Amino acid sequence: MQIVIIGSGVAGVSFAEKYRELSADDDEITLVTREHDGYYSRPLLSRGFSKADIELSIILKPFDRLRENNINVLCGVEVTAINRVDKSIDINGACQEKALQYDKLVLAQGSSAFIPPPFRPYESLFFCLNSLVDLKALRKFRRELLNQNQQPNWAIIGGGLIGCEVASDLATAGDNVTLFHAMDRLMERQLAAEDSALLLKVLQGSGIKVLLNQAVKEFIKEEDKICVRTEVTDEFDGLIVACGFKPRTELAELAGLETGRGIKVNPYLQTSDESIYALGDVAELPNGKLYAFILPIRNQALWLAEFLAGQKQESIGSISEGWTPPVFTTKAKVHGFEAAHPYNV
Repeated sequence: MQIVIIGSGVAGVSFAEKYRELSADDDEITLVTREHDGYYSRPLLSRGFSKADIELSIILKPFDRLRENNINVLCGVEVTAINRVDKSIDINGACQEKALQYDKLVLAQGSSAFIPPPFRPYESLFFCLNSLVDLKALRKFRRELLNQNQQPNWAIIGGGLIGCEVASDLATAGDNVTLFHAMDRLMERQLAAEDSALLLKVLQGSGIKVLLNQAVKEFIKEEDKICVRTEVTDEFDGLIVACGFKPRTELAELAGLETGRGIKVNPYLQTSDESIYALGDVAELPNGKLYAFILPIRNQALWLAEFLAGQKQESIGSISEGWTPPVFTTKAKVHGFEAAHPYNV
């Protein structure tokens, strides 16, 4: 059987390794990814400024380690189309292959940074932090300022989980940070009001200027500065937009798979095509939820590997009831902050 996986995050890699462990040697496993650096820890991206060796320590496993485990990895490759009729994907990259056949296809592309529509005309003026490539670009920009004996002055748009984590880490690294948030409290989706107030106090105590109820109108480039216009206009060296994430559903939509917020799957993580499955950030379960956290994503990947390898059959021969989310919690990686109440997940 030919198994093709799109995506080299925790979903894709966990599935590939578990399926290889359980499957026959003649099953072919191919993992296709746009990444070059290896399998890395996305949660550590937001600690990318206070850790000096982050570009090395963030790598959990080089791709060659996966290849040693009889998992074929095609890196630096874009998947341009899914052809459901002949069960193949079109690919574009340095590899010689232009198409790959599959018996089972696993979609595990994760999410891209969400850019609010009013901000999209200004994309050349700001950074996002959604990949190791993004982190390297930010670290290079910051290093150039430090080499000129400038203390970087950042604007961060978005007071959700990622915005608060990045603001905290940049401040811990010694930079000046202003955090703009459209709502009246920080991390309002995840935190109780009491914990939002505590988070505000912690961030302000680290030197971050937090501006709530901010309607950002536009960004303006003036010489070597970026201006953020709200009711007033402030100047910054660098700008980071951290307004959440959007599941990468484009390939699925072009292939005619059923989508909503993500790629819709049944309890067995199977899409509207019986040969195609989805995992992680992109998978929208029948309850309408997307489980975009490490523990449930890994749990999904291991469950699907066991299911496709025939390990989920009960002794009497009936199929298991499908994947159910494990009990899990999450927390913000903000220096000096501990929430008193459970997070909303």
